[in-house]
Amino acid sequence: MGNPKAHGQPEPGEVIAVIRRVLTENGRDFIPHYTVAGICMLAVAGTTAFSAWIMRDIIDEIFYRQQWHLVGWICAAIVVAFTIRGFATYGQAVLLAKVGNNIVARYQRRIFDHLMRLDIGFFTATRSGQLAAQINQNVTEIRDLLNMTLAALARDAVSLLGLVVVMIIMDPLLSLIALVIGPPLVYTVNYLMRRLRRVTRESVEINSRLLGAMQESVQGIAVVKAFTMENALAERMAGLIRDAETRSNKIARVSERLAPITEVLAGLAIAGVIAYAGWRAASSAEPPGSVFAFITALLLAYDPARKLARVQVNLERALVNARMIYEILDIEPRQGDAPNAKPIDVARGEIHFEKVRFSYAEHMPVLNDVTFEAKAGKTTAIVGPSGAGKSTLFALLQRFHDLDSGRIVIDGQDIAGITKRSLRSNIAYVSQHPYLFEGTIRDNIRYGRPDATDAEVEEAARMASADAFIHQQANGYETLVGENGATLSGGQRQRISIARAVVRNAPILLLDEATSALDNESEAKVQEALERIMKTRTTLVIAHRMSTVVNADRIVVLEEGMLVEEGTHKTLMKKPGGIYARFYRMQTQRGDNLLENGQASETAGERETETSEESR
Repeated sequence: MGNPKAHGQPEPGEVIAVIRRVLTENGRDFIPHYTVAGICMLAVAGTTAFSAWIMRDIIDEIFYRQQWHLVGWICAAIVVAFTIRGFATYGQAVLLAKVGNNIVARYQRRIFDHLMRLDIGFFTATRSGQLAAQINQNVTEIRDLLNMTLAALARDAVSLLGLVVVMIIMDPLLSLIALVIGPPLVYTVNYLMRRLRRVTRESVEINSRLLGAMQESVQGIAVVKAFTMENALAERMAGLIRDAETRSNKIARVSERLAPITEVLAGLAIAGVIAYAGWRAASSAEPPGSVFAFITALLLAYDPARKLARVQVNLERALVNARMIYEILDIEPRQGDAPNAKPIDVARGEIHFEKVRFSYAEHMPVLNDVTFEAKAGKTTAIVGPSGAGKSTLFALLQRFHDLDSGRIVIDGQDIAGITKRSLRSNIAYVSQHPYLFEGTIRDNIRYGRPDATDAEVEEAARMASADAFIHQQANGYETLVGENGATLSGGQRQRISIARAVVRNAPILLLDEATSALDNESEAKVQEALERIMKTRTTLVIAHRMSTVVNADRIVVLEEGMLVEEGTHKTLMKKPGGIYARFYRMQTQRGDNLLENGQASETAGERETETSEESR
């Protein structure tokens, strides 16, 4: 995913490019906030330098020369300086927090909007849990990157510069002794940054895999327990946790290595200064104010110097995270609208598949020269064994993928030349795996058409045979469905999914095993409702149950990606050796289709589980 160089160490030019990009994209919008925060930081830096400067007058004028009339003025100046420092510290902290939170929200919106533009192939190749964890980890670091940069420049660097100026003014020779720690400190920081780049990226990737694996385990908890996978998953998670812990410990060892080095160098410098100052004071009769002011400035300078060294290490970690965010944002959607694409105009809804050929990546073709017509206002059923390409046809009709060759035409318009949004707004889709979103039942139905009224939502639920069980819920249509509808049975989730398609009121209806999760009674009700709405729509149906396809106006039979038979139920049954006839006899001889018993058992099991949970 992203740049092939992403897993290597960034070059210095790349580091500068990332900082420049972050500042270019965000700095301009927050110039007023950063200006005020910068002024506050300058005030903090100025009052810090003033604290060292005033020490000379305190020692020389009050204690050495005993100018007692200056006590009031000096005390007042100290109170004013610390008051300014307090309010300035508060102001810069609040402003930076406000800007930082806005930047986090901004990048979250950008990433989500960008993900919504990416093609299905990206999400097929990327684990959703890992992606969510990686985004959550990395996006906050962009906020910290800007705040650290501003704090380093406007507060710590200016404070250090002001204190160094005070030191030089007070005693140039002592300043030279104190500043000898600079070169070894700079070398140490550069060395640690190079070590930290690689291990930080490894840590982010391992943690994202860990959080993604946890999320997937929770989402698939029913399968985990059904197959007694607890121990196997626990061992796998333990390995990931071990790796994450090891990398985190390594980051701590590398980044915290700066502390003892900084402390030792600072201790040597301060000890050297005090020793030299003590020797000079013993051999001369100069007032000690300048030396005390110098030592105060030196001690105060240690804190911003330490922060600047630390911020470089933390900045390196933030840069790694920022680069990983931009790797996602820089992914170009591989399947966009064609140049000059126009909105589709669906008057009748007649669909033509013309020599459609498609394959996933470099694999064998899933569909090979498929040609058929789905007449407007009629029902076309697509039948065939698993892997024949039935669901792929639906994906291509919705332009989740682009064709290798051939074309799909709706009312004379090639869908390759129309906007995807307008195409999909004219299609209602019911998947065999219904997905519900966090929120209420009403919300999930209304996702089919956001401007639908409450009355239209409830009418769609009645048509999908969902209204009765919805009213049995504690809060009716306002009942929260939980994560992916966890509080509802599979059949209930499917009926809400069907209601969502009904309320969309689109001229083309796609049903992919739409009644597969329903018991016989519910299926009959839903099928009756579907037949009512199918009369005025072009409907394509994928089904294994023969009862759902025998009344179709047209039946298309696929096998190994090729269209092998086509016709009505009556004409296809006249071919004794045909695939459709054999498939139909196989089901009717056993009293029902091959899948119904298993699905009925599953539905019964779900009802039994729900009953036992309610009794508990």
